[in-house]
Order: sequence, then structure tokens, then C-alpha cells
Amino acid sequence: MRAPLTWLAEYVDLPAGTTALAVAADLVKVGLEEEAVHGGGVTGPLVVGRVLDFTPEPQKNGKTIRWCSIDVGEAGPRGIVCGAGNFLKDDLVVVCLPGAVLPGGFKIAARKTYGHKSDGMICSSLELGLGEDHDGIIRLTEWGLDDVKPGDDAIALLGLDEETVEVNVTPDRGYCFSLRGIAREYSHATGAEFTDPALIEVPAPANGGFEVVLDDQAPINGVPGCDRFVARIVKNVDATAQSPRWMQRRLEQAGMRPISLAVDVTNYVMLAVGHPLHAFDLDLLAAPIVVRRAAPKEKLTTLDDVERKLHPEDLLVTDSPDGKTAGRVLSLAGVMGGADTEVSATTTNLLIEAAHWDPITVARTMRRHKLSTEAGKRYERGVDTQLADVAAELTVRLLVEYGGDRVEVGAATDVGEAAPGATIEMAADFPGRIVGVDWTREQVVENLTAIGCEITGDDVLTVKAPSWRPDLTVGVDLAEEVARLRGYDQIPSVLPIAPAGTGLTHGQRVRRSVARALAEHGAVEVLTYPFIGTAVHDAFGLPPDDPRRTALKLVNPLSDEQPYLRTSVLATLVDAVKRNVSRGFTDLAVYEVGAVTRPAGGEPKAGHPSVSQRPTPQELEQLNAAIPHQPLHAAIVLTGQRELPGRDSAGRAADWSDALEAALLVARTVHVTPTVTKEENHAPWHPGRCARLEINGKLFGHAGELHPKVVAALGLPPRTVAAEIDLDVLIEASGGIVAAQRISTFPLAKEDVALVVKDEVPSGDVQAALVEGAGELLESVRLFDVYAQAPIEEGHKSLAFALRFRAPDRTLTAEETASARDAAVAAAAERTGAVQRS
Repeated sequence: MRAPLTWLAEYVDLPAGTTALAVAADLVKVGLEEEAVHGGGVTGPLVVGRVLDFTPEPQKNGKTIRWCSIDVGEAGPRGIVCGAGNFLKDDLVVVCLPGAVLPGGFKIAARKTYGHKSDGMICSSLELGLGEDHDGIIRLTEWGLDDVKPGDDAIALLGLDEETVEVNVTPDRGYCFSLRGIAREYSHATGAEFTDPALIEVPAPANGGFEVVLDDQAPINGVPGCDRFVARIVKNVDATAQSPRWMQRRLEQAGMRPISLAVDVTNYVMLAVGHPLHAFDLDLLAAPIVVRRAAPKEKLTTLDDVERKLHPEDLLVTDSPDGKTAGRVLSLAGVMGGADTEVSATTTNLLIEAAHWDPITVARTMRRHKLSTEAGKRYERGVDTQLADVAAELTVRLLVEYGGDRVEVGAATDVGEAAPGATIEMAADFPGRIVGVDWTREQVVENLTAIGCEITGDDVLTVKAPSWRPDLTVGVDLAEEVARLRGYDQIPSVLPIAPAGTGLTHGQRVRRSVARALAEHGAVEVLTYPFIGTAVHDAFGLPPDDPRRTALKLVNPLSDEQPYLRTSVLATLVDAVKRNVSRGFTDLAVYEVGAVTRPAGGEPKAGHPSVSQRPTPQELEQLNAAIPHQPLHAAIVLTGQRELPGRDSAGRAADWSDALEAALLVARTVHVTPTVTKEENHAPWHPGRCARLEINGKLFGHAGELHPKVVAALGLPPRTVAAEIDLDVLIEASGGIVAAQRISTFPLAKEDVALVVKDEVPSGDVQAALVEGAGELLESVRLFDVYAQAPIEEGHKSLAFALRFRAPDRTLTAEETASARDAAVAAAAERTGAVQRS
């Protein structure tokens, strides 16, 4: 909201010489943040000039310039080149002489152009920062400034030395979308005397006014869309009358474009007191006006010449010849008027509307139609419920004053009654307890009275909020007001004493340990947004009945293309891989640890607890029951070279074993020993190159090479490998406490065995059999060689294992070691058909 200082000074006492920066600094104290300071950027000489003569000179480029002789007072006539053609001989214009500086730091100097030395510039509105008009130069007579003479200072004449402060208005301070509201806040900040422009006498409604019917049959949340409608008739307004220059200037300073007398007056009053108004062409209306919700298939062409399909929730202003049948739609209530009853250049009779509209209704209408207006911005934040008649009266007075000598004012119509401000009960010491400052009852009452509250009571205060503060509904709102007015800088900073911690939970320790282990393994941690579309499930080749296709859809997603929460970390991690590869990073190892959402489909609805109080235990239980399962997952993707080529190495590309090793690393980190088997068909992995990982018979992850079709669909490099782990399963299996193993000081006994098995027998099964058969003396077993050439029979392979034995209390004899080895081999032979290689 922009507030010109000259306008602000009419409502609050501004000390002489007060600058916009000083006003902005004072407003910051009461919570109105400074956005910018406008105006005051023009320096002279900028004077009034009279056109003595001019000569049109056509140019080769098709443009015609004028070589002008301009009288600028005592300095004598000046020769100036001008490209505009809208002025005549003897016109009064604005001349910028050499040495002047225009808005934006544009310096004016004498220069040669079009074969002449131009000794200055004749100015347009745009060049002086007075508006957007650049079609022609300013003719002061058209601006009502014909009592000036050449040489007069144009800076003061046009108000170019006036400053405007712009503040950021937060959603709960809608009353500050007006000079009235900003002046009130400046008064709070400085103690300056405030003069309320809304304190005027308003005529009572009388017979003969324009009939209005409030007929809202579908109020939102039981609140009617319009609880008060004021209509005023003004006739015989001069259709050629223009708004006075001072009003146009104030509108321009506030960031609005002057249009016509009727429109300018309604905008001026809205900026002054904060209540929007709308002017209809009275001759185009059919009484009565009916306020109702939209009917099916209704349309409206708004003032921006856009035909809009109306929604049943849209609140409309309509007319109806009989007051019963649905008549013509005149406007979207509180947002924008319709083109059919627009005030035009021939309009002489007006109907002024000043109504109080429901903020929720207006806000939804604006968002539904993607239509943001100055009126709508104020209504959705809540305007003064008692100001409709005052705003209408101010508008009528200005139309009478500037609309010509024949203006007639009709009877006033005032239908409905808007609700007053809320009544709140609050302990007198409540603000002090909330903020942590020892304020007395008298201090609290003083500040709440200053903002317009009416207060009764002693220890418990009954506070009636002012009509312009719909944001004050509960005690904490009042506590905030006291803190704001007494000064946020007066609230001491006190650091609370941190309670003794209990340390990290087992799950937190596992998450940190896994992330650290993968980083030390050479992978880079990334963070992706957990939002997906169904396209990623199709690219993964998931079957229709795959549980990962059951995703939770967001009510208000950030992107319509990704409205679901991810069901696997891999679904979003591949996007990070694709982005890095597209930027030249082809040798990648990236991982992410994060939650996925796995709805079962039978969760109860969460409900909508009230925000006015803390949810009840039953409501909290219902909310928690509605939360879907959100397990913690870890995923890693590897592409390109796992070992880079160098002088002594040819390098090695990442393959399925690297993904499996990363998954096994996660298992080792949490001190569990998984079972690894081959998974024949689990998207998005390649059949036969995918490992299934289990712990105690429970699946916790997959690792291997992604399917070539998946890689192609996602645009990933060939032979990309990946793994995804369910950390919740590992956290549960790890138990939280790992018992330390006593380190034996006795010698290690080494035994190596080579076992021949069929190709389809997994080496993990053979290793598990060796561990089971060897017994407690076995300290470790490691596969160190796989051989599948002659003399090994075709269809078979030789697996060489290194067995290491040790006893905690003695040195093992050769017989004990051999016995344990033979028992291990026998177990492998029984379970896998392994034959010891001779």
C-alpha cells in the first residue's frame, strides 16, 4: 500500500520536514514493513513553458519532428526538438532545461539532434513519473492548470517534490490498505494526533431508495455472503466532468490510473478509508438489485472483457424486474463489475454500491477465476463492518462537489446489518504471561483502548474489538497487539534453559550410521522432493497390482504433474541422476535416506479439527489413525565408472555387484547378516541380475542392475545399477544393542576348501551351509575364487572358500581344525550337493 505524505498529513499530524524514510522507520515499529519510497527524485530546472511557434520537419525515417520555440520565462525563448504532435501554439507545457534530473537518474543536457541543437525537453507524463501516458506531452490547460505563466517552477506545481512511502501489509492487517489505517498506525508509533476521515454524519435510509434484496441461499459455513448493502443514487452528473488534478495526482501516487470522475472518486474513497465501492450506470439497471449465488450455466463478461463461467459458489449482484426470477448478472460480488452496466463516457446517473462481503466468499471467487483486484484484496482480508454507509456518503459528497451544478442526490438504501467486532474475555495479566513481560492492567487497557477496543472488567477483561479489526478474535491476538504497541524492542531476550537430553534413539543412530557409511563408501547424499506422478511407475514397469502403485494423492500439490507422494526413494532419486548426467556428470554414486508413503487403502478420514483450540485426545487419535504407513528407506544409484581408469589401471564400470555391496554395507552397518538370493522378476531391476535381501525370512531390499527398458524410459546411462533398502526392517532386526565379542589371543587356524556345485546353486547358499556345519569354532568364511573352466564339468562351477577357525580359550589342534572343516564340507554337500574338489 502506497501512502503519499501530503495525503497522510490530512489524517495524522506529521511534523514539518518529515521525510518518507522517517515515516517508514516509525511504521516499522508497529509491524508495517517498508517496501519502498517513491517520488522526490526530480531536480530542476523544471519550468512552465509556452509554445511560441513550431515548424514540422518530416524525416527520412518517416517520422515528423517539430522544431519548437518555447518561452520559459526570464531565461528567454529556447529552441527544442520534440517528437510529439498533440500540442498547439500558445499551449502551456512542462519544460525540462539542461541540468535537470528526471526519475531514474535521467540527466538532461543540450544536445544536437535532427540537425538542431535542442536546448531542453518538453515532457510527457511518463517521463516525469506521473503516469503511463507517453503518447503526447503534458498540456497544463487540460490538467486544469491555466493560471500559471512561463518560468514558474513545475516541480512544486505538479507535486514532483512529494514523497510516497510504500508498506507491506500482512494478511491480518487489512485495515492498513487505506490511508486511514496507515495514519492510525503512525499515530500508535509516534503519539501524533489522528483525525479519523470516517467520522462524518450520514443520512438515514429513507423511502424512495433503490430496492435491494439479499437472497443468499447457500452461505459458506453458515455465514451469509453479504450481511449489509448500502446503495446511493446520484443523478445528473456532468458526463464531461473530470476528476480534479489533485485527486488524479493522489491516485497516481498510490499506484492507480485515473479513468473518469465516477471511477476516480470510488477509488479515492477506497484508498482513503479502506472500503471498496462500485459505480453502476443507473439507467441500465432494473430494480430491484438481488444479491444471490450463481445459477447453473450462468456467465458474466467482466470489466476486463473476459467472459467467465460462473460457479454455484460465486456470489453475484444481479437485477430482477420482478424480484423473483433470476435476472441479469451485474457483477462478481466484491471482485469486479460487469461490462453491461459499466460507467461510460455518456453516463450521467449513477448507483453507488457499498456492501460488506464475506471474506471467504470473495477469496474463493478470486482464486477460482484467477482474478485479483484492489477491491478483492481488501474484502478477503476483512474491511470495517460499519463503514459501508460512510464510504458511500464520502463518494456522494465528492460527486456533488465535482460533478457539475445539476447533481441531485436520491434517498439512501441500507439493507442488512453487519456484525460488530468480536467480544473477547481475557485475564488482565494474560498478555504479560504470554510475552514474558510484567505488564500492569493499566498498561494493557491503555494499549487496547488505543487500537479502538472497548474494555470493561478488572481482573478479567471483557474486550470488544473495533469493527475494523476482524483479526482480533481470541486472547493471544490482543496479547500481540499489546506487545506491538509497547514495542517489540522492549521485550527482553531470554534464553530458555535446555533440558537434559536422552540422546538419539536407536532409529536415529541407524539413520546417521547408514548415511555416514554410504558417504564413506564413495557415494554423495542428495535430497529430492518426495512428489511423483504415475509416469514413473509406468517407466519402472510396475505390474498393475504392484503395491507401489498405490500412492497417496495430495489435495493441493505443488505441481499437477506430480500430485502423489512417493512409494519408493528410487522413484525420485533417478531424477537427480538424470539431471546430473545431462550436465556431464556420468560417473555417479548418489544416495538418499528418506521416508516413503505406503497407504494401505483402508485408513480412516482425518477430519477437520477446529483451529480455535487444541485438538481433543479423540481428534488426535483420529488424526494419527489416518496417517498412512511411512517407512524409512535408503536408496543408491551408480552409473558410469566405479573405478576410474588411470596409468596403472584400465578402470572398472559399475555393475550389479556394486549395488549389492552397497546394500550389504547397510546391513553390516546395523550389525545384521542378511540372506541373499536371486530375484527373477522384480521391477525395475533386470531379471537374473537382481538380488533379494532378507533378514530372518523378512524382505528388506533389492539390489542389482536396472532393466534396459527402464533405463531407456528414464533416459539413464546403460547398465545403471541401484539398490533400495527398507531401514525400518533393519532397525527392528538389529535390536538396538550389539554385544561386544571377546577378542581371543590364541592363534588362528586356516583352512581353504574348493567345492564344485551346479551353476544354478547360489554361492550364498553354499556359504550359509559351511557356516552352519563348521560350528562355533568358525570365525569367518570368505569366497575368494569362482572357477568354471576345464577340468570342471560343464554346467558346474568351483567355489573356493577361506575358512578361519579360532577358539577363545585354547590353541586348536590339527585334528579339531580338520574336524570342523570336514563338518562344514559335509553340511554343504547335504544342503547344496557340493562335492569337494580334489
